[in-house]
Amino acid sequence: MAAARQENRIGLWGWLGGGRWGIERYAYSLHRLTGLAVLFYFLLHIVVTSLRARGIYLWTGGGFFHKPVFRFGEYLVFAAFAYHACNGIRLVLVELGVAIGKPIEPVFPYKTSLRVQRPLLIAVMIVALILLAAGGYSGLTQ
Repeated sequence: MAAARQENRIGLWGWLGGGRWGIERYAYSLHRLTGLAVLFYFLLHIVVTSLRARGIYLWTGGGFFHKPVFRFGEYLVFAAFAYHACNGIRLVLVELGVAIGKPIEPVFPYKTSLRVQRPLLIAVMIVALILLAAGGYSGLTQ
């Protein structure tokens, strides 16, 4: 007997929207979005680089890639990569059991591992912000 399938009534907002989420859910959504952004950049990079085989050089001279808008876009790609990498390291640590905490018997009221995972998430966000500041400073000095 097949399980009853429920209709998705809230659509994309159920994936992105606020509500009674904790910081972990926002980190999860941002991790997904930055992953898609980095994938999109990777595909775009392959297209632009493959144009060199046809003799089209988009990044030489004073073309589009030297305008301030593109420099800001490069910073956004760096920001997405920095966040995605830092949060990915956190997720690997959680999967390896580093941030899970000691196992306990599930007795009501249930205790979670949030006291261990949240500080790790906050530490990772601080490292990502430091990377973003360093990348922004480096981009301004060039």
